[in-house]
Amino acid sequence: MKKGIHPENYREVVFKDMSNDETFITRSTVASKETIELDGKTYPLVKLEITSSSHPFFTGKQKLVDTAGRVDKFLSRYGNRKK
Repeated sequence: MKKGIHPENYREVVFKDMSNDETFITRSTVASKETIELDGKTYPLVKLEITSSSHPFFTGKQKLVDTAGRVDKFLSRYGNRKK
């Protein structure tokens, strides 16, 4: 790896999912103006709108799109133009 291109100021940061109030701690260099006390220790806080704990793809609550109906509608409207 190249030297001098990676940040040196990694620290523990709390990320909070605002849609379900789940928090997790990880190391990051992201800047934050807010702090939170968790487990008796103060951490910088980064608020997120969506994480893997609330995203429909990861939770299994994904909405299915009726693509077959769209294709059938297109084919019935325009059909096979090579005739």
